Amino acid sequence: MPLSALVQESILSLEVPEDIKKQALHNLELWLTHEEFKEYRPQIEYLISEKKWAGLLDRFSQILPFGTGGRRGPVGVGPNRMNLWTLGASVQGHCEYLKLQFPDLKKIHVALAYDVRCFMDKRKQYNPNLPNPNLNLSSKELAAYAARVYAANGIYTYTLPLSSNHYIATPELSFSIRLLKAQGGLNISASHNPPDDNGGKFYDERGGQPVPPNDQIMADFVDLVQDIHTMPWEEAVKKNFIEFISEEPHKEYISLCCAQRLIPAPKEDEPFKVVFSPLHGVGSMTSMEILQKEGFNVIPVPEQMSPDGQFPNVTKTPNPEIPECLDRAEVVAKAHNAHLLLATDPDADRLGAMIPDDQGGWRYVNGNEIAAISTCFKLEMMAQNKKLNSKAIVVKTEVTTGMISRIAKHFKVQLLDDLLVGFKYVSEVLWQLESTGKYSHVTGAPSDFVIASEESHGILTTDKIRDKDAGAAALLFAEWALYLFRNKTTTLKYLNQLFERFGYYRNVGLPIALPGVEGKALMTTMLNNLRNNPPKTIGGMEVTSVTDFLDTNGKLGPIKSKTDAASRNVLVYRCGEFAKIALRPSGTEPKAKIYLEVCTAPRASGMSDEQWQAECMKVNELVKKAGADFFAQALKTIGMTPADLKS
Repeated sequence: MPLSALVQESILSLEVPEDIKKQALHNLELWLTHEEFKEYRPQIEYLISEKKWAGLLDRFSQILPFGTGGRRGPVGVGPNRMNLWTLGASVQGHCEYLKLQFPDLKKIHVALAYDVRCFMDKRKQYNPNLPNPNLNLSSKELAAYAARVYAANGIYTYTLPLSSNHYIATPELSFSIRLLKAQGGLNISASHNPPDDNGGKFYDERGGQPVPPNDQIMADFVDLVQDIHTMPWEEAVKKNFIEFISEEPHKEYISLCCAQRLIPAPKEDEPFKVVFSPLHGVGSMTSMEILQKEGFNVIPVPEQMSPDGQFPNVTKTPNPEIPECLDRAEVVAKAHNAHLLLATDPDADRLGAMIPDDQGGWRYVNGNEIAAISTCFKLEMMAQNKKLNSKAIVVKTEVTTGMISRIAKHFKVQLLDDLLVGFKYVSEVLWQLESTGKYSHVTGAPSDFVIASEESHGILTTDKIRDKDAGAAALLFAEWALYLFRNKTTTLKYLNQLFERFGYYRNVGLPIALPGVEGKALMTTMLNNLRNNPPKTIGGMEVTSVTDFLDTNGKLGPIKSKTDAASRNVLVYRCGEFAKIALRPSGTEPKAKIYLEVCTAPRASGMSDEQWQAECMKVNELVKKAGADFFAQALKTIGMTPADLKS
């Protein structure tokens, strides 16, 4: 059916740029008239009948874009949603990209992985009484479809058999690409997003996700896709285009993580207990297996162990950044009088943690604290074992706690502390060290790499993997707690001493949720207004410097691509030496993110407990004040107030 005058008028009346509206109308008409989209038509017609104009605009305005973690978003109808067509077009474009990258290679291989997700329309956006090709669409089915597209284009895939009950975590996939000498990879996963989301993370031959301009080149190929070629599964298997992964890569990955052990393994009679939850994801097949293999007494959270893409027993969403998702694990930890609580997100690349407090309860450990603890402990152990020298390299992103910078300087190691958000940039560091022996001001080999971290609970501890890895991170954190247990001290005391040694750091992340195409336009306006008219003060503190990562005269130089511009859309405001505020649009979710950090100097010699506590309280109050002020200032640039978001 062609578009009616009502549809056209209603979408054209929306307050977004004209080119976006025209693109949406064009795509909408394609999906309503072309035979390949006929399965989606009943639900599209339903949305039209319900006059969901803003929703239709959002679904059809673009092809789901690359973010910091690949393509990720809600499952649904339209090119700006995850579905078989969107994935198929992405894979078809990936095929063209791979052929460009490896023109002389007879056999191009891609490693495939997938998580536990299955679309059940929890958001209730579609009519349950009408046909819906997306309903019950699982990550495994999406991966199988991707393999069929690769096969039809003459590209070979390594993947699990359809009958397998195993899953391959994100870090395991990164490792396997390199182990199997594949030319690329694809992971069907929405990581820590809500159950109705899904995505595709594409990887290059180095085991990391492509960085600009290569990700843009691939995206351009996707935009040019007219037809998606597929081969039946059975035919692809028969012709050996689909090769089933053996157990060896998994065993090698587990062995690699275990080989990073820093202290002697727990003794059988050692009363040290770790509670673990995979939050219904794949972490039981990586992090938990590693801990058990290393001799830890691991107590599982029973109701969260089964792989289940609906995450039925998880509060809010399966994201270790949200303390509430650890509530059931906390109950188990209290019941067993455990010493540490660990959890992983659905694709087992992020680590969550809680530690006992000194009042019989449990304290949540945020991503910045996990990063600082992991970095300091590993450097301490390496120094004790005479394995640390000035060539060692520590890496963090710009928005990860500055405490790591002080820790690295204390241990006199090399430091990269201003990477863009996304572990693909850590992968790029390792690749540059591997190929040139240098990245920015840092020199050395990948073997000099010690640890990389990001505030969103991502840790990497080996150069053999090129994405964040909750497997080795879980082992490192468990060893930290065990080491303290053996030395008759506590994890909370260590954390407090860390603050005293390097300064009390308080980090707060504030999301500004602005969904849909309209929200995206508002985010663009917000960043541009703050870029052109930066605040003079934040929370009563004078803004002393502004860093705009889009500045072509800055250290990052000219913009390489649209994807580069998107990654570099970051503003950083510094208020003297002890406060920093950053703002960037999320690359994976419909929101802008505020990163706020206020700190003290290290505790001075002779400072009383009362004086130190007073300094820490000042920081806590200042964080609240600055957060509320900047939140309001940012919204004011688009004519909104905090009350508007609550309503």
